[in-house]
Amino acid sequence: MNYTAEAPAVWDPAFADAEDCLLSTDQCVVRGQHYFVKGLIEIPVIGVDEVFSWGVWVSLSRENFSRASDLWDRPGREAEKPYFGWLSTDLPVYPATTLNLKTRVHTRPVGERPSVELEPTDHPLAIEQRTGISLERLREIASTVLHAGAGEQR
Repeated sequence: MNYTAEAPAVWDPAFADAEDCLLSTDQCVVRGQHYFVKGLIEIPVIGVDEVFSWGVWVSLSRENFSRASDLWDRPGREAEKPYFGWLSTDLPVYPATTLNLKTRVHTRPVGERPSVELEPTDHPLAIEQRTGISLERLREIASTVLHAGAGEQR
C-alpha cells in the first residue's frame, strides 16, 4: 500500500560526497541551494479502511526548510502551519508528469512523515487524492511500479 522514491528527481548519486549536498531518509539538500523534505501523498482506497501512499519529495524554500528542521524533533510541531512546496518526484503511473505540482506540506507529530496535500487541480494524481481509487486501480499502480522497479524512481 506504499511506493516511495529514494531521492528527489534532481538528485544525482555523484552528489553523495559533496559537502554542500545531503540525502537522508527525510531531508535532502542539493548544492546548498535546493531543499527537500519527504512526505506522504495519501490516497483513500474505496471500499477498504486503508489508504495507499506515495512517499514523495517536496521542495521547500530555504526559510521553510530551516523552520521544519528546527522543529523536527519538537513535540507539538504538528501545530505548525503548512509549508508551500513543489512536488519533486515523478511518479511512473501518470500520463502527465507529477514534477512541480503545487503542494502544501502538513507537519505531523514527531516520528510521522509529513502529509503532502496537492493543489486541487485536474491532474490525475490530485483527483485521486481527492476522490480515492478503486482496488482495481491500486492493482494497476502496483503492477506498473513493479515493472518500473519497486521503490525506485524513474
